[in-house]
Amino acid sequence: MTAEPDAHTMPKAYDPGAVEERLYRMWEDAGYFAPSDSQEGEPFSIIMPPPNLTGELHMGHALMDTVEDILIRWHRMRGEPALWLPGIDHAAIAVHTLVERQLAAEGLTRYDIGQEQFLERVWAFVNKSRSRIFDQHKRLGASADWSRERFTMDAGPARAVRAVFYKLYKRGLIYRGERLINWCPGCETAISDLEVKHRDEQGSLWYVRYPLAEGDGFITIATTRPETIVADTGIAVHPEDERYDGIRGKSARLPILDRELPVVGDEAIDREFGTGALKVTPGHDIVDFEIGQRHGLPTVNAIAKDGTMNEEAGPYAGMDRFECRTKIVADLDAGGFLVKTEPHQHSIGHCERCDTIVEPLISEQWFVAVNKEYDPGRSLAGEALRVVKDDLVQFAPQRFTRDYVNWMENIRDWCISRQLWWGHRMPVWYCDGCDAVTVPPPDVDAPGACDGCGGTDLRQDEDTLDTWFSSALWPCSTLGWPDDTDDLRRFYPTTVMETGYEIIFFWVARMIMMGLFCMEDQRENIEERIPFRFVYLHGMVRDGEGRKMSKTKGNVVDPIELIDKYGTDALRFNVVTAAGTGQDQRLWEEKVEAGRNFANKLWNAARFVIMQVEEAGGGTALAPPALAERAGLPAEDRWILSRLDTLTEDVDRQLTEFQLNEAGRSIYDFLWGDYCDWYVELAKVRLRAGDASPLAVLVHVLDTGLRLLHPYMPFVTEELWQRLRPYMAAPGGEALPDALIIAPFPVADSAWRDAEAERQVDDVIDIVRAIRNIRSEKGVEPGRRIEAFVVGASAELAAGAPYIEALARVDPLHIVADAADAPGDGVATAVLSRAQAVVPLAGLMDADAERSRLGKEIEEAESYVKKLDGKLNNEQFRSKAPEKIVAAEEARRAEAQTKLQGLQRALTELG
Repeated sequence: MTAEPDAHTMPKAYDPGAVEERLYRMWEDAGYFAPSDSQEGEPFSIIMPPPNLTGELHMGHALMDTVEDILIRWHRMRGEPALWLPGIDHAAIAVHTLVERQLAAEGLTRYDIGQEQFLERVWAFVNKSRSRIFDQHKRLGASADWSRERFTMDAGPARAVRAVFYKLYKRGLIYRGERLINWCPGCETAISDLEVKHRDEQGSLWYVRYPLAEGDGFITIATTRPETIVADTGIAVHPEDERYDGIRGKSARLPILDRELPVVGDEAIDREFGTGALKVTPGHDIVDFEIGQRHGLPTVNAIAKDGTMNEEAGPYAGMDRFECRTKIVADLDAGGFLVKTEPHQHSIGHCERCDTIVEPLISEQWFVAVNKEYDPGRSLAGEALRVVKDDLVQFAPQRFTRDYVNWMENIRDWCISRQLWWGHRMPVWYCDGCDAVTVPPPDVDAPGACDGCGGTDLRQDEDTLDTWFSSALWPCSTLGWPDDTDDLRRFYPTTVMETGYEIIFFWVARMIMMGLFCMEDQRENIEERIPFRFVYLHGMVRDGEGRKMSKTKGNVVDPIELIDKYGTDALRFNVVTAAGTGQDQRLWEEKVEAGRNFANKLWNAARFVIMQVEEAGGGTALAPPALAERAGLPAEDRWILSRLDTLTEDVDRQLTEFQLNEAGRSIYDFLWGDYCDWYVELAKVRLRAGDASPLAVLVHVLDTGLRLLHPYMPFVTEELWQRLRPYMAAPGGEALPDALIIAPFPVADSAWRDAEAERQVDDVIDIVRAIRNIRSEKGVEPGRRIEAFVVGASAELAAGAPYIEALARVDPLHIVADAADAPGDGVATAVLSRAQAVVPLAGLMDADAERSRLGKEIEEAESYVKKLDGKLNNEQFRSKAPEKIVAAEEARRAEAQTKLQGLQRALTELG
C-alpha cells in the first residue's frame, strides 16, 4: 500500500478517523502480525494477559495494550520472530455474577432455570462479548497475532487444565480437606484471600462478661462480632499476662448457650486490645482457627452458606447474621452480660466482585499444597522463589521483587474449588460404592470405573476450578502444552509478561509455580522451564484527582471515546509517557489533546518536506547522506545527524531497560524540538536561497524519526512513511520494505557524532532564542525586523548569520568581537555561555522595566555562584567526589561567573 505521493493532496491536519481502520486492515491482511516460520534469531514473545468477558476495555487495558504493542513492534522491526499471542479469560465469578444479575432483573435465580439453561445464557453472553473485546483491542492498535487467539475455555486450554490437575494430584499436591476458607454469601462460593478486599469501616466493640465455671467471678472479653458468640469454644489470654494468672487453665461459661469454655494461654493474643482476653471461635476466624488447632479446641460452624444462622446458633437459627447480631446484643444486655459498647474502626473483608461482607467458614474444599515437597528440596513455592532470587525471572521495576519474595515466603495452600456453574468443572469423580476419589488422565472425558473398587456408579464433583487455576497455565497452555508443539518449542519461555502490579500474587506468582511444574517433563534445565524472563509491571491509571476509577464513583473514562475524539496515537502516547514504569498516573484529557497536537506537528513537518521534494526534484528518490560525505556537510546537517544518532542510541538503551516513558519523551523532544522547530526552519533558509541540498537530510531524519516513533504512534507514522516512501532510496540500492511496521529499526553509529557541529549550531540557536525572548519581552511586532549585535566574533558565528537574521527577524545584524564594539546605552542584553546578544532599545522598550529585569537576574546569578562556591569550598566534596565531577562543577562556576559579569555589565550599560 502506498499513499498518493503528492503533498498538495495531503490534508492540512492529521485526521485519525480517515487513517486508522484502513491501515490496521492493511497490516492484518498482509500478515505482518504473525512471526514468519522462516525468521531466524532469538524469538521475542508476549502472551497477552487475558481480559475477562464482563464488559468494555478500560484505561488499564489501554495502557497494557500500548506497552505490549510498543515492545512487540520494536522487536518486530529489529527483525526478530516476534509473537504477541492474544486471548480472553472466562472470568468465572465475574461472569457468573453478571448473568445472575440479569436473571434477578427478570425475577429469576439460576436455580429457577437450572444449570443447562444458565450455561446457555453464559455462552450467549461470552460469544457476543468476545468479538467486541477483540474489536476494542484492534482500535487500540494492538498488533497481536489474531490467528493464534485463545480462550481459557477452549479445548486446548481446557485439556491443559485437566493435565496439570492430574499431574498435581498424582504427585500428592492436590488434596481435599476441611479448612477455614473465605466464603462469599453473595456469590455463594469460596474465594481466595486475594479476592477479599479489606477496607476500614466504623463499627462497635462490645465488652461481654463470661461467668467463670467455678465461683462467682467473670472474665470480660471484647468482640466486634457478637453474632459468632454461639460458636465460641474457648477463651484465650496471653501466657505472660499477669491479670489472668488466676484464671488461665480454668473454664468459663458461654452466655446464652451455657457451653463450658476452657481458658488457654496463647502468644497470639494482643494484650493491648480490649481486655487482653479473646473469645476463640475456630469456625469463623483464621487466627482463632489456628489457636484452636494448637489447643485442641473443637470447631463449631454457626453460620450457613447463605449468611443465615444455622442450627448450631440455637434460638437464633434462621436469622440473618446481622439481624442475629442485634438480637444477641439485646439478649446479652438483658441478661446482665454486656458491660459496655465502644465505637471502633476496623478492617472488614468484602468480596471484590459483589462487595458482600465475606464470612470465614469451615468448608470442605480442594487445595493445592504449595509448600509440600514433591521431590527432595523442591516445592511449588520453593521453586518459584528460587528462580526470582537467582534472577532467572526479573521484575521491572525491580522494587517489586521484594514484594514477591515476601509473599512467597509466607504463602499458604491455595483453595482452588469454587461453588459455581460457570468454569472448568473439577475433573474429580466420587464413587457411591466406596470412599475412593477418581481423577482420570487428561484425555479421558470420564472414568469408566472407580479407581478404588472398580464400580461404575460414579458422579462428578459439582464444583468448578478457581479462574486463576486456568490463568496460571496461560504462558504454556496457549502455546500447546501439554503437547510438545512447534510453538511451545520456539516461543517458551516467553520473553515478557506485562501486567498490573496489583495482580503479582493473583497471577504472576501462580504462573511461575505452574510453569516450572508443567514444563519439567519437556525441559530439563530450570531456566528453560520458567514461563517468562521479565515481568513488566505497569501502574494504575487514575482520574485527574488521583482517585481509582470505578463505576460507583462515576469517574470511569472510556478509552474508545478518547480515541474517537483525539485518535489512537494521541491516547497511546499519553498513557505510556505520563508516568515511569510501575508508577500510577493521573489522566487529564488535556494531555491526550497534547498527543494529538504532536501528531499534527509531525504531519505538518512531513507535509512541508514532501512538498519541497516534489517542487525541487519532481519527486526524485533521495538516498540518505553517506558517512564518507559527513565532513563536507554544513554544520546544521552534521548537527541534526549527530543529535539523531544520540537519540537512536538513547532510545535503544531506554527500551532495553523498559524505560518506555523516557524513550517516548526522548523521541518527542527530538522530533518536536530539534527537527520541527529548528532543523526544518534552518533548512528553509537554504531552500529559499535555491539550495536543495538539505532535502536528503530532511527526508532521512524524518524517515528515521518515524521508525523510532512507530511503536508508540503506529498510525500517523505509518501514514506519513507511506507518503514519504516514494521519495526515499535505500542505501546500496536495496528495496525499501512495503510498510513501516516491518521496516528495520534504526541502529546507532557513533561515527555520526559531531560535538563541534553541535556546539556551533547550539550557539546559533541560543542567540536566536535570546533575541526572540527580547522581542517578546519588549512586545515587538512579530513581522518587524530589528537591529541586533552579537558579541563573540568567529567564523562559525559568521556562517550562522543568515540563520540568525531569518529566524530572529534581524536586519541589520552586526557580529562583533568585543562588547566595546556594541552599543552600551539603551540596550537589552542577553548573556549566553559563549556569546552575548545586544538589541538597541530605542523605540522598543521601557528602560526602567529593563533595569528591574536585569536586577532580578543578577540576584539569581549571584545566589547560584554563591551556592557553587559553597560546594567547591567544601573539602569533603573535593576529597570524595571523582575528579570529573569536581571539574564539571568548576566549569559551571566559571560559566555562571561569566554570565553574572555580563548581566552586571548590561545593567551598567543601560545607565
